[in-house]
Amino acid sequence: MTWLTSPAFTLFGAPTTWAELLGFITGAVTVWLVVVRHIANWPLGIANVLLLMVVFWTYGLYADAALQIVYVVLGGYGWWQWLRRVPGTGRPPAVRRTTAAEWRLLAAAGAGLTLVLWLYLDRVTDSTVPFPDALTTALSLVATYGQARKLVESWWVWIAADLVYIPLYAYKDLWLTAILYVVFLALCVAGLRVWRAVERAPVPA
Repeated sequence: MTWLTSPAFTLFGAPTTWAELLGFITGAVTVWLVVVRHIANWPLGIANVLLLMVVFWTYGLYADAALQIVYVVLGGYGWWQWLRRVPGTGRPPAVRRTTAAEWRLLAAAGAGLTLVLWLYLDRVTDSTVPFPDALTTALSLVATYGQARKLVESWWVWIAADLVYIPLYAYKDLWLTAILYVVFLALCVAGLRVWRAVERAPVPA
C-alpha cells in the first residue's frame, strides 16, 4: 500500500499524499456525522484514523500516529455506547453535561498523559515537537472519550486541541491536514451549539 504515501498533488510547495487526501475527506464527513449525532461516524471514523496513522508516522508525529491505534479502540467503545439502550426507556443514552467528578478525572488523566508523552517523545524519539504532539494527543483522547459518553463539553476540548493542531500541522508542511483542522474547528463550534440545544430540549414522554 505504498501508494498511500505517494503524492496526490502539491499544496503550498509541499507534497500531499493520498493518505492525507483521503484522511481529509473521511475526517470532515466523520465530524459532521458526530455533529448531527449519526452513529455512522464511528465506523467511518475508524477508517479515518487508520489513514491518518499512515500520515503522522510518515511525518514524524509519533504520538499522533500511536494515538490513532487508541482511537480505533475508542471508536469501538463509542460505537457500542451509541448502540446500547437505556434500561426502562429503550432509548440511546442522552446528550448531557459533564459532572464535576468527571471533569476532575478527565483533567487529571489529560495532564498526566501529557506529561508522560512529553517526556517520552523528548527523551526517546527524534520528535521535533514533543510538547504540542503530547498535548494534542492527550486532549484528543479526552475529547473522544467525552463524545463516546455524549458529553456536551467534549466539544470545548476538541476546540482547544484544534487550536494547537492547526499551527502544528502547518509547521510540519501538512497543509491539507491543517486546512482540515480549520474545518474541524468550525464543525466543533457547530457541534457545541447543536449538542447544547439537544441537551436543553425537553425529554419526550
